[in-house]
Amino acid sequence: MTAAPTWILLGAAALGVSALTVQLAVLWIHLRAPVPAPRTFPGISILKPLCGVDDGLEENLASFAALDWPDFEVLLGVRSVVDAAYPLARAAVRRWPGRFRVVLQRGAPGMNPKVNQLLTLARTARHDLLVISDSNVRVDPGYLSEIAALLEDERVGMVTSPIAGEGEVRIGSLMDHLHLASWVSPAMVAAKRLRIRDIVVGKSMALRRADLEALGGFDAVRNVLAEDYVMGRMVGQVLGKRVEVARTPVRNVGAHRSLRDFLGRYERWAVLQRHAAGRLAYSSFVLMNPVLLALLAAAVAPAPIAPTALAAFGAVCLAKVSVDAAAARLLRQGGFRLAQLAMIPVKDVAFGAAWAIGQFRNEVAWRGNKIAVGPGTRIAPLEPATEPETLVA
Repeated sequence: MTAAPTWILLGAAALGVSALTVQLAVLWIHLRAPVPAPRTFPGISILKPLCGVDDGLEENLASFAALDWPDFEVLLGVRSVVDAAYPLARAAVRRWPGRFRVVLQRGAPGMNPKVNQLLTLARTARHDLLVISDSNVRVDPGYLSEIAALLEDERVGMVTSPIAGEGEVRIGSLMDHLHLASWVSPAMVAAKRLRIRDIVVGKSMALRRADLEALGGFDAVRNVLAEDYVMGRMVGQVLGKRVEVARTPVRNVGAHRSLRDFLGRYERWAVLQRHAAGRLAYSSFVLMNPVLLALLAAAVAPAPIAPTALAAFGAVCLAKVSVDAAAARLLRQGGFRLAQLAMIPVKDVAFGAAWAIGQFRNEVAWRGNKIAVGPGTRIAPLEPATEPETLVA
């Protein structure tokens, strides 16, 4: 067996570690920049679709009640009164009267359940500055201040935020939060700062109502699964404006995800990424997984160089853990413990398996449904929906 594949894979792994180090440097520069302060204080409507009871949902909502902003509302969207989140949403309204409102979804014009809720929420919102926030997100008091300051520039069409994980208990949640710190947030920031592309993650995105309407409203993305990514691309292509990434991370709260949950989520992500970015760009993502590349190099190494390949694999794992640990310390207070960081190589191999599956699969399982995914992440049902029909308010 020739040694060439081993050396090629190890070279690619070294290139990946170098690229991740550059991402880390860009992330450090971005997060250390001053947070802008607003000159004006417009009213803001926060649109928060709910579906079931997420880990820490009550505490997540409490963080929005405590926002340091003079005029804002939080609209809690539910599909129907039988949703498990509905009682908690009603309790939030009683606890913070005048601040929270519950909005029942009206109709289901599209295939994307989240967008169907956003259509109703946007129509119900009182203000012209709209913030979309997932139910498992927790924020700091200055969250709206930074968003409003960035949107004072008319050349900015949307604001998104880096993400850090919080509250992991089970292995799936830990892997998810390691991945947010090592892949998702650094890539989002680096892609923006290095002018590669705008990447919007729907955990947190904000825009003006006028810009949303110019994009065709949420109706324009009712039949795509990666509505956040698609809308971020449309900001530049349709509006001729840019996306800004805030300096302050929002926190993705998750405690009890299993390994199966992690794999299912990122298999779904892989399919979406391939259809959103295209096969060539998607294939190049493997360079950002040097642990997988080094493992493959050791696996195919002929006997004479096997010890060298194994040593290189160990060195790559150590380098990757070091870079990821530094990124995590930037994104979340205290970073991760050493025992948690030791899971990074395992997480990267598991994510590599999901990446490989994404090369070939054209459907995803989501909320009890099998959905076909096409170019631009446009979706169509493969099986009848299993969720209960929406109760129209």
